Amino acid sequence: MGFFKRFSRKKSKPVNAPQWNEANSATTYSYHGPDQTQRLPDKILRRIFEEVCPHAADETLDGSENSGNDGCMSCDMRDLAHCALTRQSWYGVAAGLFRYNSIRIDAVHYCELEEVYAEQRRKSRHGDEIDRPTARLQQLCQSVRGNQYLGQRVRFIKLPYMLRESAKADLARTVSGCPNLEYIDLPDGFYAGDASCQLLRQELQARCPHIRKMKYNEGGEQALESLMHGYWQELSVLELNKVHIEPSVLRQVLGMLPNLSELSVSGGAWMNDSTFHNAPGLPPFPALDTLRFEKVHGLTAEGLAIYLTSPMCANRLRTLIVKDCSSIAVSSLHILLQTATSLKTLDYAATVTAALPLDPVPPMTSYTLHKLNFEIISTATHQLYPPGASYYQYLAKSLMSNCLPALRQLYVRDPDFPEILTLAPPMLPFSEAPPPMFNQPLEVYSKGLDEFEWIFTSIIPPESSGRRPSVSGGRPVSSYSAHKGLGAQWGGEARKSVVVPNGFGGFLAVPAEDARPRSAGNLTPSGGFGHGHSHSQSFGGEPSPRASWMSHAGREKRASKADLWR
Repeated sequence: MGFFKRFSRKKSKPVNAPQWNEANSATTYSYHGPDQTQRLPDKILRRIFEEVCPHAADETLDGSENSGNDGCMSCDMRDLAHCALTRQSWYGVAAGLFRYNSIRIDAVHYCELEEVYAEQRRKSRHGDEIDRPTARLQQLCQSVRGNQYLGQRVRFIKLPYMLRESAKADLARTVSGCPNLEYIDLPDGFYAGDASCQLLRQELQARCPHIRKMKYNEGGEQALESLMHGYWQELSVLELNKVHIEPSVLRQVLGMLPNLSELSVSGGAWMNDSTFHNAPGLPPFPALDTLRFEKVHGLTAEGLAIYLTSPMCANRLRTLIVKDCSSIAVSSLHILLQTATSLKTLDYAATVTAALPLDPVPPMTSYTLHKLNFEIISTATHQLYPPGASYYQYLAKSLMSNCLPALRQLYVRDPDFPEILTLAPPMLPFSEAPPPMFNQPLEVYSKGLDEFEWIFTSIIPPESSGRRPSVSGGRPVSSYSAHKGLGAQWGGEARKSVVVPNGFGGFLAVPAEDARPRSAGNLTPSGGFGHGHSHSQSFGGEPSPRASWMSHAGREKRASKADLWR
């Protein structure tokens, strides 16, 4: 009988169990009205589903490693599939995202589930013997080759590095069933003319005429010349890395690409000013949206200016990237800016060993330039006055002279450059004209050689014009932020300051009330700045620190002994 008494015992309630009352009834309230989600149009639903699974709407021409989609892509796809099965009216909208338009295969889960699945594979008998990414690629191959409708929908395929290097045969069979393919991650040997990728090249040339991006490395010259046979005439992005090709052959290749909009040349020792010259029997150098030159030492600013004398070329060029081209000096940048009448972005990087000459150099002048990446690295870093200081003084002079009125974003490799803009110009006699003053909103991203994060400074000048700014008038606001580059004493918090007019035509930076660094005992972990913009290359991607637009008028000012940057 004692055994059956155990089943008749009632469980006692815990002592601290919350009791229901009207005070906490709001936490258990549920909505019983009409379903408002039925009123959402398909356009809004699709936008919501794109946020659930961002990589499903990825139609960029970037590789798997540079797509810029954070999070776990496998879990995002699972969540999107659940959304499609939640309601019948949602299925058609969600199906447009996950049904073979942009395909991505990942080797692992980028979340905590990977530890769980790894443990399950370890305990399984054949778990470690199966290469999961290769098995998924083979399943994709069977799907697109067995169903013509699905194969025609595939436009983008993103693959991890080891998969595209080890499964070249499966990759060739996959692309043979995707006639509308526009971009696919390919092995490195494909770009260098490796014989092991010959089958893959033949399938891609014969089956996929809509490829939009292609790259050729050293050794792929013969493959580059094959473009003259009419392959991939829809190419819009072409990258040439250390290839050895005659300029006349290059002009013929470019003449076969009517949709080309971006050209990147790296290490082109064969390239010089004559590459842009008109020659009988050769098509002209095409007008492009983006030009990128890296370590092309035979090209000068005068040669590019000749190319930009054509109104069609000057009106189309929007982005110009010049990195480590010794023949294009800072003193000749004003020539490029004057001829590039529609330029929006200029990315210039150089390593200097001497300061600018004493001869006067015309300021950089452009009425269309919106973004400038100006990275000058001095080889002699232990000098009292490094050579790069004169180049940043030249840039500051161009800004203070109002020669770049449309500039809104500036990247420099000098952490002290924002202070140069806030210095007051020298006072002049009252009989003379007032000196030019920096009077445009500008976002400055600066960092030194030993810093990994950009220091963001946003400067807003006084709105009033025609009179000297004062403290009582409208004052500009600045926000300094350094997420990790300021040391542990900053606690990972953003460095912020307020820039105000000093009453003498210049600016003065004062600390904000909430800008004091915390003590080392109150440090909290902070997220690092994403390398999605990959700004060790400093371009290509944009950093996304958020500025805090602050106004402290009428508040009590308090001093801080911990304000180290002051």
